Amino acid sequence: MPRLILLRHGQSQWNLENRFTGWWDVDVTEKGEAEARAAGALLKDKGVLPDVAFTSLQTRAIKTLHFALEAAGILWIPETKDWRLNERHYGGLTGLDKAETAAKHGDDQVKIWRRSFDIPPPVMDKGTEFDLSGDPRYAGIDVPMTESLKDTIARVLPYYEGSIVPHLHAGSTVLVAAHGNSLRALEKHLSGISDEEITGLEIPTGQPIVYELDADLKVLDRYYLSER
Repeated sequence: MPRLILLRHGQSQWNLENRFTGWWDVDVTEKGEAEARAAGALLKDKGVLPDVAFTSLQTRAIKTLHFALEAAGILWIPETKDWRLNERHYGGLTGLDKAETAAKHGDDQVKIWRRSFDIPPPVMDKGTEFDLSGDPRYAGIDVPMTESLKDTIARVLPYYEGSIVPHLHAGSTVLVAAHGNSLRALEKHLSGISDEEITGLEIPTGQPIVYELDADLKVLDRYYLSER
């Protein structure tokens, strides 16, 4: 039976600093590396080893994948990187301290920007420090200047259907190492979570979430691997 493992990247430097990150490329902390390695060791210990892996184009997710695969002893498995698994773009909030932003704009407004399903943060201005339009990894891509969760889902799900589902149909165990909102998009789809409820779903860093699927990719079970 096919199996899908979702792994949110380990703690990043901006997670630690409580800053809006989005598409900006931030490294993992020592704690984040430890979380990723512990996730890989858990995969090995439980005998839940992926055959193939997918991740974003962001360092924190790529390193999390590599640390986990190394700890599991399977660094050699095929992997694919794609921007469509990137974190949600936080627009003009990128780089801002979350507490300071709440103090300036109010908790209610920041909650809407962070947790609304279809209301994006303010648009990032072109040419600002965090504008990634000229980044070579995104050559040929129309880099967004802000995204809602709905926008993120609109890019994640077609990629899942086109690139990940074929491996699942072949009976593979697939690992996706990505980000809170790109994984939220997959969880919404797989678990049938409503637009209203999905914004409240918390995905912890470095904790493998396992979806057991039938031959038609219907969900048989979903669980944190640490609880089995």
